[in-house]
Amino acid sequence: MATIGTFTLKDGSYTGQIQTLVLKAKVKLALQENKPSDDAPDYRIFVGGTEVGAAWKKIARTSERPYLAVKLDDPTFPAPIFASLHQAEDGGDGYNLVWSRPKGRGRE
Repeated sequence: MATIGTFTLKDGSYTGQIQTLVLKAKVKLALQENKPSDDAPDYRIFVGGTEVGAAWKKIARTSERPYLAVKLDDPTFPAPIFASLHQAEDGGDGYNLVWSRPKGRGRE
């Protein structure tokens, strides 16, 4: 697992930055208050005015802590990035975007 972003929560939306070896972007996860269906994302993710992903509210099975399941995608990516946004371990106001490679998707 790797932390690829840090965020703060204000007025129901998250703002922060994602940084990897090839990506550096200021990002906003905008709360969708009027979802068209229960399956629709809870948040739309934007870099500037361009939508680059979505996030859904989840509850961790073991700890019962809330988190966001995040999917980022862009035509320049070889595949979508899946990550989770959790409150920082120190219990402060920060949130960390954590990425991990799905099993079976590593280099053989």
